Amino acid sequence: MGSVLALSSRPGRQNSPFPEDRPLSRWDRRDGRLPNPGSFDGLHRNCKDVFPQQIEGVKLAINKTLSSFFKVSHTFHLSAVAPSSYRFHAEHLQSDTDCKETGSPMLIGEIDSSGSLNAHSLFHLSEKIRAKAVFQTQQAQFVTWQFETEYRGSDFTAAVTMANPDILRESVIMVAHFLQSVSPQLVLGGELVYHRGRAEEGGILTLGGQYSGPNWVATLNAGKGGAHASYYHRANKQIQVGVEFEASTRTQETTFSFGYQMELPEAKMVFRGMLDSRCIIGGVLEKRLCPLPATLIMGAFVNHRADKLQVGLGVNVG
Repeated sequence: MGSVLALSSRPGRQNSPFPEDRPLSRWDRRDGRLPNPGSFDGLHRNCKDVFPQQIEGVKLAINKTLSSFFKVSHTFHLSAVAPSSYRFHAEHLQSDTDCKETGSPMLIGEIDSSGSLNAHSLFHLSEKIRAKAVFQTQQAQFVTWQFETEYRGSDFTAAVTMANPDILRESVIMVAHFLQSVSPQLVLGGELVYHRGRAEEGGILTLGGQYSGPNWVATLNAGKGGAHASYYHRANKQIQVGVEFEASTRTQETTFSFGYQMELPEAKMVFRGMLDSRCIIGGVLEKRLCPLPATLIMGAFVNHRADKLQVGLGVNVG
């Protein structure tokens, strides 16, 4: 899939433009019915959210809510390893208060100082069917156009994605997802990726499963392209830990990562740290600056193998 499907398939706190309507936790259900398992892309999300996101340079983000359904933000980023940039972000929110997902973004646009544009749209065709479209340009060239349709049943989720269709070059990427709740704790499913071009054609099948305990989640994806396993554990209200193992048959590389998150509600602070097999150690501290409507973000990442250090400082206002 590569970068083509990165906008929709990469789990994480800030990689998806739309908030996940997570179903009620499987260990909280009491009516005897099997819950909806969510999306295939979100299988590893609990573990991914524990890890810190790398920050470098100085970043200032100003967020402003103009109305109940319209938000904008300005982001200034000064970097020593990449060109400094400015990003303008706008969201048009859902205004129908009777809809299933009140407040969910319906239209999102973002443009930076180089002229690159990201545009996303989400449409709820019915209570169980939703469609999403993603467009991305790199300066004056289109690099991604992607369409997705998802159906969420009472105990299963099915989705089909078409990316970068090109009739002239006879190329397209198709992705099909399916997840089924087998029991209140067990979810099984798979992903089929089909790509076609003038020079090559093929498909990759990946099987996935997730087992949930009272305060932990174990997930495994395995297929021709490699394997991805994760384990998430919530020790208490303040501490969460996650472990990831990834192996790729294409790059012939394996990585092992450990991350943790510690929340201090009284101090209004959240700290996330990580350590992986590539000798990278990092951490990010987020501090709410009360009574100001601002959050201070400080982060540092050290690559001992490459002898590199990256330090970042950010402020989110609004």
